[in-house]
Amino acid sequence: MAENLILPNKIFHGLGTFSKLSDLSGSKAIIVTGQGSMKSTGYIDKAIELLKGSEFAVEVFDGVEADPSIETVMRGAELMKTFQPDWIIGLGGCSAIDAAKAMWVFYEYPETKFEDIIPPFTIKTLRNKAKFVAIPSTSGTGTEVTCVSVITDREKGTKYPLVSYELCPDVAIVDGEVCKSMPPHVTANTGLDALAHALEAYVTPLADDYTDCMAERAVENIFKALPKVYKDGNDMEFRQTMHDASCLAGMSFTNALLGIVHSMAHQVGGMFGVPHGRANAILLPNVIRFNSQESEEKYSKLAKVIGEKSSEGLAYRIERLREEVGVEGSFKDFGVDPKAWSQKVNILAKNAMADACTGCNPRKPTHKDLVNLLNLCFNGEIYK
Repeated sequence: MAENLILPNKIFHGLGTFSKLSDLSGSKAIIVTGQGSMKSTGYIDKAIELLKGSEFAVEVFDGVEADPSIETVMRGAELMKTFQPDWIIGLGGCSAIDAAKAMWVFYEYPETKFEDIIPPFTIKTLRNKAKFVAIPSTSGTGTEVTCVSVITDREKGTKYPLVSYELCPDVAIVDGEVCKSMPPHVTANTGLDALAHALEAYVTPLADDYTDCMAERAVENIFKALPKVYKDGNDMEFRQTMHDASCLAGMSFTNALLGIVHSMAHQVGGMFGVPHGRANAILLPNVIRFNSQESEEKYSKLAKVIGEKSSEGLAYRIERLREEVGVEGSFKDFGVDPKAWSQKVNILAKNAMADACTGCNPRKPTHKDLVNLLNLCFNGEIYK
């Protein structure tokens, strides 16, 4: 059980709360965003207008790619060093916000090297130069309220989850209208990522009454809302329900942390390009089955939220939800080459064992356990 609850200072949530950007006070703001949707939907221009109305000078870094790289982070940090903002605004999908968080570190500490901050909780005190606003356009990672930034090393083909309480944003704006442009496959991937956050946080050694209540509500609302917004992305009531559920799951896991679903998904995504939420969804049911030896009581309690009675009932319902929103049941069906998989699976398992998330899994895995789970999930077989 954790002894403190880490949250942003302010969380604005509800349709239309994007306008709360105008409440900021300062002199310079930099917007860090991705490569398309926030510009095409007008949200970058809207953000600039709101900030200039509050007498900010504004700069935009719009070069963040999916699964942001170390190189992109360093380019953004260089722009920040030149511009000297007192507010950093991550606007867009998780990639934009995660990249902005990492840029923030190197803006405040230019002498720092990336390898210096890979070990958990090694980032120095931030907010000496700037504070941070997160405005997500996807309902998945909960990065607007988390202490995590996931950055990809392209040369090594692996993702590094940077973990520090310093990375928790100062302000989160959770406005479902910003998500309206998400296509169905992104809605599915991100929504299932949020589900994995809630389910993993619920069974870690750090889970407590605070994190559990947020995880339970997130699971309930994701099962209710995700199929609806997958079919009709213009249903703003359920868009906001999913956005809030993602935020709740994020608050739960940033305090209770995660487990081996994420440890393995980070590696599969980095090595084979499987979208993160999709990788989580393929891995999650079998990890529940693996963990049930240690966590059956808690899984059974959570299963009741969706009308099931056991860990197996919970795993089965996740498989049905996954199918309902068009996500494959195996990495082979996704399109990963069997030969490449067999050559890399031991490396995947080795890197997953070293991942920061593995330490909080309720059942301690071995390298052999992870190889087995990865292979079962590659073929779409059930862990027994």
